[in-house]
Amino acid sequence: MPDNGAQSQNGASGDSIAPVVVRPARLEDVPAVIAIDARNTGMEKPDYWQETFDRFGRRSGRYFLVAEDPQADGAVFGFITGEIRAWEFGSPPCGWVFALGVDPDARLRGVGSRLFCEICDAFSKAGMDKVRTMLARDDRLNMAFFRSQGMMGGPFIQLEKPLTEGKCP
Repeated sequence: MPDNGAQSQNGASGDSIAPVVVRPARLEDVPAVIAIDARNTGMEKPDYWQETFDRFGRRSGRYFLVAEDPQADGAVFGFITGEIRAWEFGSPPCGWVFALGVDPDARLRGVGSRLFCEICDAFSKAGMDKVRTMLARDDRLNMAFFRSQGMMGGPFIQLEKPLTEGKCP
């Protein structure tokens, strides 16, 4: 998917996979993304999603894609965001997935898999040979999803320290 500009369509290839059109997000999709995310996380974050659209929705190497249901007047029922970047400490450039959300009523219909496939294709077309993401250890739903897509533990370990522990030694 060059420069966020292409769209693809998937017909039903199995009984559980719905027809899905994956395309770059448009400004008018942001309220649907906010609603999906709120259903999944229990938190409504309109400022965050508007900023994410502004950062990812209009730039090369950054992707904000949505899945719409062509049988439901183009209703948005999923989204994915990511970009190509190199991280600190020697991580070579690769694709990073930052957010993925599917409306709970549309789960188990192949929507997340289609979104993930499209962003991976975009990363690959841009010359990347790896995709990464980061999850909370106890996020069983997303862990199961990404593992089902063939992802596994990578060579980096996240470290953190609560800032409430006081000053540095």
